[in-house]
Amino acid sequence: VHQDQLPGSFFGPSNLVDLLRHRAAHQGADRAFSYLVDGENEEQTISYHELDRQARAIAAWLQARNLSGERALLLYPAGLEFIAAFFGCLYAGVVAVPAYPPRRNRSMNRIEAIVEDAEAKVALTMSSVFDRNADMVNSTPDLARLQWLCTDTLSDGAEKTWLPPDVHGDTLAFLQYTSGSTGTPKGVMLSHANLIHNSALICYAF
Repeated sequence: VHQDQLPGSFFGPSNLVDLLRHRAAHQGADRAFSYLVDGENEEQTISYHELDRQARAIAAWLQARNLSGERALLLYPAGLEFIAAFFGCLYAGVVAVPAYPPRRNRSMNRIEAIVEDAEAKVALTMSSVFDRNADMVNSTPDLARLQWLCTDTLSDGAEKTWLPPDVHGDTLAFLQYTSGSTGTPKGVMLSHANLIHNSALICYAF
């Protein structure tokens, strides 16, 4: 039994795909997210329509490679690109696995442990991140075997081949891993219903 009608969604959409699709259809020009580049003033924004378009483009790439149901490693700095990639995974029925991008002079052990535990098949990132870490990626077997997509390189119109996934409230949305500072990173499974319910509670509280 799907959790679509269980208490917790506050009678809204049961999953994040339907929620963003609804916003894009009815509030497309409205601001979906803002990112303060300097933490205070310098601002980047994205509308519901553009976020939906970018998510469909990323999802179409994933679907074309039969990755629905698989895990995708997300290696992004803070910013709007991460949000688009996260929703792109959801739009493809792919489980998102966020992690911090690799850094020079830092151990790759945490990322390798996450890739192995999550059984990731693909990694999404930005060209700037991949180019900066290409040598480390190529010399790390667990990362080198992944399919890689720099989401900022997708061409216009890539979203046109997207197909809506079979997603429900109880569909797994993403794996949230611990920092690994005191041991091997451990993942928590979070469904669409978990995230919708948490968002509804935050909305209610504020």
